[in-house]
Amino acid sequence: MAAFDAEKMQQDKKLVMRDFAQKLRGNLGKIPFAEDVTASFYCAMDSKSPAFVKAVLFGALAYFILPTDVIPDFIAGLGFTDDASVLAAAMATVQKNIRDEHRDKARSFLNKEKETAGAD
Repeated sequence: MAAFDAEKMQQDKKLVMRDFAQKLRGNLGKIPFAEDVTASFYCAMDSKSPAFVKAVLFGALAYFILPTDVIPDFIAGLGFTDDASVLAAAMATVQKNIRDEHRDKARSFLNKEKETAGAD
């Protein structure tokens, strides 16, 4: 198993805990990979997920959150392509750890957010 930087993982986790929900809510209609990014969040937060899995996913989720990435998110049609690529690579690396329960929680969260947005 590859080594990882535990301090970096904690920094990424702190950023994700602080900003993930706001970033996701602000971009729900703009990202076709909302379920994957949300399932990744639930997997990273799962106490049963190994530390390496958490490190990979928190890194990818932090990249999703940061506005200063390779392709700025505000560029219509392209802004989230780099985020999707990073997330896809992370998910491929840890795919066996992203379980049905994480996907179920993601769908439930997203459905509630859509209902809430529709009520406004």
